Amino acid sequence: MLRTLAKSLSLFILINSTVQGGLLPSKTASVTPSPSILQAFPNLTVVTHPLIQHKLTIMRDKATGTLLFGQLLREIALLLGYEVTRSLAVKEKIVETPVATAKGFAIDENEIVIVPIIRAGLGMADGLHTLIPTASQGHIGLYRDPVSKQAIEYFFKIPTVNNQTFIIVDPMLATGNSLLAAIDGLVKRGVAPEKIIVMTLVSVIDGVRTVSAKYPKVRIFTAAVDEKLNDHAYIIPGLGDAGDRLFRTK
Repeated sequence: MLRTLAKSLSLFILINSTVQGGLLPSKTASVTPSPSILQAFPNLTVVTHPLIQHKLTIMRDKATGTLLFGQLLREIALLLGYEVTRSLAVKEKIVETPVATAKGFAIDENEIVIVPIIRAGLGMADGLHTLIPTASQGHIGLYRDPVSKQAIEYFFKIPTVNNQTFIIVDPMLATGNSLLAAIDGLVKRGVAPEKIIVMTLVSVIDGVRTVSAKYPKVRIFTAAVDEKLNDHAYIIPGLGDAGDRLFRTK
């Protein structure tokens, strides 16, 4: 029993630690982004936790199959969720323990709306819902025109706007056009930019710049900032088309 409890405690510490915290510093490589990037984009947070980087590397591998890819996508979304939700407001709450009255704190889960961009964002939404099971959910359907690279909206459904925090989830932030269209749609429906958070796996500076130029108050959380886009607007090195790998389509 004591050994089981010790293992559980070790796992809890591992998940809730950060590279900056020093519990698991990388001994072989640094995954911390250039300070100039973070200075240029104060709304950008790159989450460099070793568990996230480990799982992301497996996802990048073209040999990783659909089942494992989807599992890792959900797991990383859950881990990113700890950082994304760090600034959520809490309220004091009094509860009765088996032995006494205790003062604690609680978030209002009804104040959170998870909004995946269809398709690939659905897998991330599942992971985030594991962390916040009573959160509301919206859906945004967009596809990228193969010629203009602009986002075309075909579906948009969200709960009634009432000062909630909206968390947009999409694995890739490439050109930024799709994400910009999603944010435009939320703002048009009454969501304040400062109430919008973006959670993504892999980004490039071009996309971050596109979004930040118009919406500097929208916070962006990502697990990696990759090198560049190719001529087809795919992230290099990236991880391929997340939707195709998640749903085994082409």
